Amino acid sequence: MSNKVKILWADDEIELLKPHIIFLTSKGYDVITTNNGNDALEYLSKETVDIIFLDEQMPGMSGIETLESIKNINPLIPVVMITKSEEENLMENAIGSNIADYLIKPVNPNQILLCLKKNIDNKRLVSQKTTQNYQQAFLQIGMDLSNNHDFNDWAETYKTLTGWELRIEAAAEDSMYEVYLMQKSEANKLFCRFIENNYIDWLHDKSDNKPLMSHFILKDKVFPLLGEKPLFLFVIDNMRYDQWRIIEAIISDLYRVDNEVMFSSILPTTTQYARNALFAGLMPSEIQKKYPQYWLNEDEEGTKNQHEEFFLDENLKRCGKDKIKFSYNKVLNLQAGKKLVDNLPALLENDLNVIVYNFVDMLSHARTEMEIIKELADDDSAYRSLTKSWFEHSALYEMIEYLASKKIDIAITTDHGSIKVDDPVKVIGDKATNTNLRYKVGRNLDFNSKKVMAIKNPETVYLPKTSLTASYIFAKESDFLAYPNNYNYYAGYYKNTFQHGGISMQEMIIPLIFLSAK
Repeated sequence: MSNKVKILWADDEIELLKPHIIFLTSKGYDVITTNNGNDALEYLSKETVDIIFLDEQMPGMSGIETLESIKNINPLIPVVMITKSEEENLMENAIGSNIADYLIKPVNPNQILLCLKKNIDNKRLVSQKTTQNYQQAFLQIGMDLSNNHDFNDWAETYKTLTGWELRIEAAAEDSMYEVYLMQKSEANKLFCRFIENNYIDWLHDKSDNKPLMSHFILKDKVFPLLGEKPLFLFVIDNMRYDQWRIIEAIISDLYRVDNEVMFSSILPTTTQYARNALFAGLMPSEIQKKYPQYWLNEDEEGTKNQHEEFFLDENLKRCGKDKIKFSYNKVLNLQAGKKLVDNLPALLENDLNVIVYNFVDMLSHARTEMEIIKELADDDSAYRSLTKSWFEHSALYEMIEYLASKKIDIAITTDHGSIKVDDPVKVIGDKATNTNLRYKVGRNLDFNSKKVMAIKNPETVYLPKTSLTASYIFAKESDFLAYPNNYNYYAGYYKNTFQHGGISMQEMIIPLIFLSAK
């Protein structure tokens, strides 16, 4: 070892452990020994060590007492408790004191070596193994990308890529992460081509492999479960699959995943279109025709998602679920979340409780508008970290904790995801053209046809026609749409921000998860 790992070993029978110490020294470790807790603490007050082996049963100051004092000196030093006793209460006491490991005498040298590698060399070994495994998986993923024939294939590939992203990130393997980002970019390029070739066919039932989509997800997956016991459905706006994986890790002590369904958001991948479709069980143009008083087009003033509760009620009735007792709540801020936490007991009598949580969407928009958020979430890893921090301190987590205590089933889903955009694409439109950076709808749009997916007739994809000549265009991969006026300013301002509305795995491949309380 270039930098010797320093071990402090406190044991009243330290003389009997000389063979172990000689073995560790031969492996390049520096071992300092003491036969009591007081001497160990005195040494720690003057010197630093990398790890401590601590005998639990020493005369005078016991191992547990020494451990408590060590944590006061430096709580970050890993401590391995070694004892002759197999009594459960001693193990629980030691583990409850936040030890790194627990070994029972007699220990052999290889046990000690394994313990050291697990606690000291763990990051290096994990990094090496992760790199090695991803290098092998890289080729398989590349083959899968060439052989993905339907949406389910793409969903599995996206889940695999997300899993590797989280593993590589945890291993802090920067060079391999760059390779991964290149592969994910290539995957997105091929996915966008797949969507261009298949999306219209899905909507017109011309494909044998049509995926579940926003407007069918409640009818096909949620409504059939209603009636036997209460279900809480959380719709977390703008939640990507990788963010779900972060949330899953936090609630895994409370809930187990019973089923994870991957489905496709409709286009545009925005709240106005995808979430209205989710609740209504209809595509946007169908909503406009059936309920014209409740649909607002891009150029009309007003909030575009005011009638989700009405759409949900109508959807339930059309599906023969008119006797289902349900509630609908939308949480836009912390105060509303806290109020809903207090009101949860009253909702337990309902068959279905839908809670729309907008914070992730607000977070992504704030990411664009607020410099401090830009600094906190300047890449996907930081965005996940920010999501984790928010969720752990959110009213949403309080709700899930409460429901787990009552053994209430929950489901979690979203309306669409988002993607960090990098490359501006010029587009020209008139004043009535919408402002979204990932899709445009308007008359006489001028654009590079190779850079976008263009829909000249909105009716072919069940989107409202805002005028006789209106068309839609969708940005692909990590592009965003920018006007020529002040082009350089806007290109720089929005670069590396999180946006949605267009075509990418992150925006379109989204989860519906059913969970039961542990």
